[in-house]
Amino acid sequence: MSTVTEAPAPAPEAAPPEVRTPPLRKRLVPYWLLLPGIAWLVVFFAAPLVYQASTSLQTGSLEDGFRVTWHVATYGDALVQYWPQFVRSVLYAATATGLCLLLGYPLAYLIAFKAGRWRNLVMILVIAPFFTSFLIRTLAWKTILADGGPVVGALNALHVLDVTSWLGLTDGHRVLATPLAVVCGLTYNFLPFMVLPLYTSLERIDPRLHEAAGDLYARPAATFRRVTFPLSMPGVVAGTLLTFIPATGDYINAELLGSTDQKMIGNVIQSQFLRVLDYPTAAALSFLLMAAILAMVTFYIRKSGTEDLV
Repeated sequence: MSTVTEAPAPAPEAAPPEVRTPPLRKRLVPYWLLLPGIAWLVVFFAAPLVYQASTSLQTGSLEDGFRVTWHVATYGDALVQYWPQFVRSVLYAATATGLCLLLGYPLAYLIAFKAGRWRNLVMILVIAPFFTSFLIRTLAWKTILADGGPVVGALNALHVLDVTSWLGLTDGHRVLATPLAVVCGLTYNFLPFMVLPLYTSLERIDPRLHEAAGDLYARPAATFRRVTFPLSMPGVVAGTLLTFIPATGDYINAELLGSTDQKMIGNVIQSQFLRVLDYPTAAALSFLLMAAILAMVTFYIRKSGTEDLV
């Protein structure tokens, strides 16, 4: 006679843990932490931007006062009158950015991979110019590029100025008050903005990748082209942006190292605000410059293909 064993009854399912909603005070903590930054942006960025937009749509004079008349034609008139300065600013800034990249990449590579125990010292030398006023550094270039100085004398002896004069970069046997002087000043003043992002990006590259490329019989040039440079692209993009954007709106270098033929759009805006006192035109030029830079930067970032910045 067989016995039938009854299956044990299934254990009752455990009740799901009760989800407690945090109190309102805790839920608001992240927003309270964001409040100082948001307030800073509203007071020092959004509000001045709205005020500038209102100023650009005004008409009148300093004696009679300015009133908002929604005069949109100010933008077209400003662009038609000052488009050469816009083009010149972009060309000067792009040239200076390219020179900063050519000079800054080898320096950043040296600091990241070859400097060894001298790395901190070289980094201090790169940052040291920031301890001096931007204006004083630019004035120093007037002495460096003076007509009777050793730099111009050496360039004349090597007949370099003959070539640059033929290219339209200098005027005869002098460098001051020429496009070359302005570009040199921009390159020098903004070079650290290129070196620091490049160094940060190169330092993150694992040296074992270079060893692996060598084990696969890759030459140093091929290793740089296929390993180092692609991995440093975030630094290249960040450095070019940090250099190009402020260089486009700069007016100190063109004011001190150039002449009336080298005025950039920053000089025009400064003059319209402080000398001519044509505030609507100055505000319109500021907005046009900001829109142009924003469009170029957006296009550049999308085409660069760096996931860290897009």
